[in-house]
Amino acid sequence: MTITTTGLTRAAALAAAAAGAIFVAVQVNHPSMDAESVQTTEWAVRNSAKALMTVLALAGITGIYLRQRREVGVLGLAGYLLFAVGYLAMFSVEMIATTVLPTLARTDPGYVNDVLAAAAGGVAQGDIGALQTVLTLSGVGYMAGGLLLGTALFRARVLARWASLLLAVGTVGTAALAVL
Repeated sequence: MTITTTGLTRAAALAAAAAGAIFVAVQVNHPSMDAESVQTTEWAVRNSAKALMTVLALAGITGIYLRQRREVGVLGLAGYLLFAVGYLAMFSVEMIATTVLPTLARTDPGYVNDVLAAAAGGVAQGDIGALQTVLTLSGVGYMAGGLLLGTALFRARVLARWASLLLAVGTVGTAALAVL
């Protein structure tokens, strides 16, 4: 088996497409976010899928950036780095949601509800510690990174302009999910 640049670029594109499909799928008919739902199998499956999505997305954006690194310049690098930090923070949040919160839901449902409120863009009533920082880093990294990388790709004209625009607007547009 020979590893080629073309093969890696295709694999990255497939990873990005799969991440996008998972992102949409886990949003459909999402269960309520409370300590009771955290203990269900559906919660475990959805959050495991979200963790997988972050890994695939990170592989996808890495491939996109590396393929276009010369054309997107410093703005593209800044966008990629912020986006990658956002996805890494998101991965840690999803792993905590999958493995830690179900256990805590039995003994400390108030804390779990506070974490879920903060994760949904609300305000935690109690102290959730450094997890608030990780949630903020995840959101800011994801939205700012997507906006910058999408803008750099749009300006460089290396991808279809509609796809670059969709990346830039779509990542910032996820803030609307908190309102919905």
